[in-house]
Formats: sequence, C-alpha cells, structure tokens
Amino acid sequence: MKRVNPPELARPSGFSHVVVAPTGRTAYLAGQTALNADGQIVGTDIVEQFEQALSNLLTALRAAGGEPEHLTSMTVYIVDMAAYRDRARDIGAVWQRLVGRDYPAMAGIGVARLWDEAALVEVQGVAVLP
Repeated sequence: MKRVNPPELARPSGFSHVVVAPTGRTAYLAGQTALNADGQIVGTDIVEQFEQALSNLLTALRAAGGEPEHLTSMTVYIVDMAAYRDRARDIGAVWQRLVGRDYPAMAGIGVARLWDEAALVEVQGVAVLP
C-alpha cells in the first residue's frame, strides 16, 4: 500500500488522504457494530463499542485472507459525534493496538441511529487482499 498525504492538504490525524492499492483482490467488508457472537450489542460506551466493532471487521477481513494492513478505506458511522470526538484519543489507542500506526482513507459520518438501536458506532471497510 502507498499512503499519499499531500503537503498542500491539512496534516491527517487518524486517516490517510489517499491509499493507492497494489494489484490484488478487492474485499468489501460489511458494516460491523459491537455485536458479540450471540448477536447482542456489548460495551456501554463509544470506545468499548468501537473496539468490538473494529474487532468484528478484522475477524471478517482475516476470514477472507486479509490482514489489517490490507485495509484501503473505512467509513465510521457515529451516533454521538461529540462523544466520539471527546474520546478520540482512546479510540486512536484501540486502533493502534488492533491495527497499528497506518490508517486507510477514512470518513466519520454522524447518523441519527443505526440498525440496532443500542449501537453507538458502525465500521465498514474495503481491503485489497494479496
């Protein structure tokens, strides 16, 4: 992967402006919330739910033959943007622990609610598999 962050744009924090993927197979990862294996939302706050949702996305990615470094793009759907921004440092620590220091191209989108009313965050992604 080649991450491109032009100096003419604001320095990215928690995302890359552009990710150029090598030739490979593209995997489209469905949105994941903080569902556990029993189909119940777990976690009482945005950080706990983000960790479970990201873990679910990475489990799906690995099942397809990919690893976190293969993520090219992610969208984070956020019910409470103020809570997400307030806990951005903690969310970033979860990202670094589970994925590392490289970021895909990302967007954070505020939404009124998600499919499961108890869900606070949902992550969806695209990866290019080797």
